[in-house]
Parts: sequence; structure tokens; C-alpha cells
Amino acid sequence: MRQIFTIDLFNLRKQQLFFYVLFSLLALSKIQAQGISPIEKMAAEGYAKRFSDTVSCLKIQQKALSLAQLNKNKEDEVICYAYLALTQRRLLDLKEFMHYADTAFYLSQHVKKIRTKAHASAAMGALKSYIEDKPQALNYLLEAYRLFSKIKAHDQCAKIASDISYLFSPASPTKVEKYAREAMIHAEKSGNPESQLHARLALGGFLSDKLETGGLFDWEAAIKFFEETVALAEKNADKIVSKSNIGIAYLNLADLYSKGPQPINEKAFLMNLEKATAIAKKYNVRIIYRSAIGLKGFYLTQKGNYSQAELLFIEGINYQKSLPYTDNYLFAAFYSCLKDVAVKRKDFQAYYNYDTLYAKYTQLKYKESTQSLLQNAEARYESSKKAERIKQLELENELEQKNKLLGYGIAGVLLIGLVFMFRSYYYRQRYYQNREDFLKQEQANNELKMQLMEKETIENLAARLSLERRLLRSQMDPHFIFNALGNIQSMILQKDTIPAVSYLNKFSKLTRQILEQSRKETISLEEEINTLKNYIELQQLRLNNGFDYIIECDENVEKEVLIPPLLIQPFIENAVEHGLKPQENNVHGLIEIYFKEDETNQSLICTIKDNGIGLAASRKLKLNDTHQSLSTTITDERLSKMQKENPNAGFTVQERDIETDGQGVIVIINIPILS
Repeated sequence: MRQIFTIDLFNLRKQQLFFYVLFSLLALSKIQAQGISPIEKMAAEGYAKRFSDTVSCLKIQQKALSLAQLNKNKEDEVICYAYLALTQRRLLDLKEFMHYADTAFYLSQHVKKIRTKAHASAAMGALKSYIEDKPQALNYLLEAYRLFSKIKAHDQCAKIASDISYLFSPASPTKVEKYAREAMIHAEKSGNPESQLHARLALGGFLSDKLETGGLFDWEAAIKFFEETVALAEKNADKIVSKSNIGIAYLNLADLYSKGPQPINEKAFLMNLEKATAIAKKYNVRIIYRSAIGLKGFYLTQKGNYSQAELLFIEGINYQKSLPYTDNYLFAAFYSCLKDVAVKRKDFQAYYNYDTLYAKYTQLKYKESTQSLLQNAEARYESSKKAERIKQLELENELEQKNKLLGYGIAGVLLIGLVFMFRSYYYRQRYYQNREDFLKQEQANNELKMQLMEKETIENLAARLSLERRLLRSQMDPHFIFNALGNIQSMILQKDTIPAVSYLNKFSKLTRQILEQSRKETISLEEEINTLKNYIELQQLRLNNGFDYIIECDENVEKEVLIPPLLIQPFIENAVEHGLKPQENNVHGLIEIYFKEDETNQSLICTIKDNGIGLAASRKLKLNDTHQSLSTTITDERLSKMQKENPNAGFTVQERDIETDGQGVIVIINIPILS
């Protein structure tokens, strides 16, 4: 029985995420005045009524949306859609929830206001959390957190950081603690009790999880923290809209008392359970009600008071039956507990009766769970398909805009030409009748110039479209391919079959990786590192293992971050061709590659060092060298284009200090991290 409700408490902490995301757009009692319009305030007032008066809530929000559309204010319209999305989440209408969240996010791509984009990302994060798409939920909530942090909206940051903390649990305890503590910092700055309670519950969840491996000192620290949390909630109860969170605080504190030194503080344990049960009944929070009764029943069973435990579970069942809806999960949990009590009492007839009802509700619970899983899977598919369609429409719109601008440019040039020709013809008739042949020739020249200008415009467009194709052709040096295949052939002729097959597989894998990645807009850092390893190992084969390499990442670098593909390989190629290859035979080469993250500028810093001949010696050799570093030039062009969105994108190449750092070259590449 204890295990059932311990698991339930864990699920409770997971489900807190849904409650928290609902409040992530607004501190309802204190709205920060950072660019908040009257329409946004109206939508917020309607959203505040979602628990007490659903009809009024939707009516006010729809009115705010109509006003935003009437005023043609996209920023207000996006925020109204975001509020409506979260309201539909409260009403459990997944279809409408998806519609409003997707609409808010799509429209937010066409506005510049940071607050608006943050609201849209928060709504999408709530949607992805609801349909159990955790990776996408993290992406959207982290973006919302970053944007709200920019405008110092501390109340929003506190709640969203709490949500992020729950999403990282239990896979990454370090990040759970990191975002929970950041949530506490923002909550203190906001001075908002609602935000403070969110943040404290997130950090309290982390402290409770630590008890699995901690001792008495950790338990005492957790008890003190939750007592302070409960005191805060009671003091500001009238200012906290999410009453369920107050119940969660009571429930968590009671659970901590039950896990403490024996005998437990029975009075404190029961008092907090009663308060949690009262809130669960008053505000109809089923998961709190189920957990509170479960903990109390377990306590009574442990004391040997089986009769009271049985009456308590039956009371819980009767209370649920009095409500206008059925909770099959709750019935199954209570009948399971009643089975355990019947076994303790050795009442096997009661056990049979309870087991029959338990099987009935377990089957119903399973059907509901299966239906929910199928619904979420379908929602994830629809959301993904809609996102791809939105992306396709944006690309089509972008291309259409470019074509329009090109058409306007050509029309303008033609108009200027026509005006010029008319003027020339007018003056020719009046003043230069005797030069008719000369003017006809001039007119022909003007027409030719027009054709050349049009041709040049088209050629410029074609050059931009061919940039990515040239990138693909430049990724693998023909000399490198020829030498690698030659070395493999030599191994085969010498009957070194095993290494030959190994390197042939590496060459095949490298070719496939480059072909696949050149068609992608982004790849993970881990994919980029794997490609570099294959490329360098083939270069080692080509140069008879004349050099070694090292690839290292800082602890804070996540290998799942997305970056543009094939940016680093050209610099490795230069290091081998112009640095290590001309090196004297008695010097063993070394290439060092290091990655670290610049969180401030949202970029990845890649440092490449080699102990080759250096820049000065390499320039002298280039006079007779036929190798053309086309790929480096294209990489420079790609990074230059990225500077429109990320001004820090680019790279520098410099000589290493021989006295302090040794001979060779160091390359520092600033790569933008893409979301």
C-alpha cells in the first residue's frame, strides 16, 4: 500500500508541471507593467476566472481577442490566443488547446515584441507537456525562459524555471536543482506569493528526492523548508489563485513526517493531511485527495488499526461516487488498498469482493489510459505535421516576397529606361533631327544594357542558390579521396584484410555522413564530432599515422545542441594539408579540438590547435602548392550570412606563440547554436 501512494506522490510532482504551466503567462494579482496593453490586461482578468466561472472566463477572453483583431494589433492577438490555449487546457479540450497554441506560435513569428514571443513559447511548452512530448516541451519552455529573462519578468521566470526543473526530473538531478534554485531567485525578486510558492514546491521536490540517498540531516532540512513553505502559503492564501499548490505543500510536508525518525510526529502528520484533504474537497483536486487518503490509510494500517483504515478508504470511495464524474484510477487505488486491509484482517470474503471491484476499475482505468496515450500520440503527430506545414508556408512566403521585390526592381528599371528613351526621343525630334542614326544606335545600346542588368540579377540569384551545392562538392578533397582509396587498396594487396575493411567502412560512413548532413539545416554537436573523428582517422591513414588528435568538450556543453552542419571539417583539412603534412618526418603531429559554450551569446566556441609549420611557413609553400581551400571560403560565406541573426558568428586564424604555446596555428570558430 505504501508503494502505491509513494508512486502517486511522484506522479503528483510530475503533474504539478501542468498546474504550473497554466500560470506561467501571468502573476494574476500583480501584473508587471513591461509593455502590458489594456487588451492583455483584459485577457488576464478573464483567465483569472477559469476556476470560478468558466463561461465568464471564455467570454472576456473572446472579447479581448475581438478587440485585438479590430485594432489589427498582432501582439495583443497572439497573447489572447495564448491565454485561450491555457484555458482550454484547464477544460481538457485538446483539440481547441492545440488550435489556439499553434495559432499563437505561428502569429508570433511575425512580430518583434519579446514579451509576445515569450507568451507564445510558453503556450507551446504547455501543449507539448500535455501531450507528453518532453524534448519539445523543454525547447519551448527554455526559449520562453530566455525571453522573459531578457525583459526581467521575474514572476514569469520563476514559474517557467520551476516547470523546466520538473521536466528534467528524474533524468538530470543537476539541472533539476539548477532551475529550481534559479526559480527561487526570480521568485524572491518578484515578491509575488504565487510565484514564490511555485518555486518553493520545485525546490522542495528536489530536496525530497535527495532523501533516497540522504540521512537525518537532509530530512531535517527538507522538513524546515516545507514548514516555511506552508507558512508562506497560509499567510498569503488570499493572494494565491492556484489553491491546489497549497494542498500539495501540505501533502508533501505530511509525507516527509511519515518518512522521519520513529515514532513519527503523529499530530503534525495528521494535521497536514487534514488540511490537504480539505483543500482537495473544496477545489476538487482529485490527485491530492487520493494521495492524502492513501497516506492516512497506510499510516492506520501500519498501526494495526485495520477497521479505521477500511472505513477511511470506503469513505473516499463514497465521496468520489457522490461527484458527477467517475475517477477509475482513484477507485482502483482505493480497492487495492482495501484488498491489503482484508488480507491483514484475514477476511477472505471481503478480499474476494474488493478484488472483483478492483479488477473492474483497473480494466476501465487501462482503457482510459490507452485512449489517452492514443490521443496524445495523434496530437503529437498532428502538431508535428502542422509545424512542418507552417515552416513550408513561411518558406513559400519568403520566396514569394523575394520574387515580388525582384519584379518591382525590374519594373522600376524598365520604367526608368522607358522614361529615358521617351526623353531622348523628344529631344531628338526637336534638336537632333540630323542625328537620327546615332540616336537609334544609342537606343539599341540602352536596350542591351537592360538585358545585361536583368541577366546579372538572375545570375546573382543563381549564385546564392548554388552556394549550398558548392559546399557539398567542397567537403571531400579529391586528393584526399584518391589517397585514402589508394592506401586501402595497398592494404588489400598486402592481405591486411581486417584494417582494410575497417578503414573502408570508415570511408563509407564518412561519405554517407557528409552527403546526409549537407542536406540538413542543423545537426547535433555529437553528429559533428562523429563525422570529424571519421575524417581525421582517414587522414591519419593517408599520412601513415603521422599525427594524433584530441577532441574534448567542457562539462557544461550539451552534445544535443543544434549547430549548422559541416563547419569545422574545412579547418581540420587546412591543418592537415598546410600544417602537419609539410612537417619534418621526425616531428609527430597533433591536432587538438576543444568545445565550450558561450551561454550569453547563445553560441558554441570551437578552438582548433595544430603543431604544424605555422602560417608564415605555410604561405611560402603555397606559392608552389596547387591545393585550393575552397571549403574554407564557403564556410566564411556561410558564417557571414549567419551574422544577420547572430552577430558573433565567424572565425579567426592566428599563429601560436612559440615561446608559451609551441609552434603551429590556432583557429577559433564562433558557431551559433540553433533552436
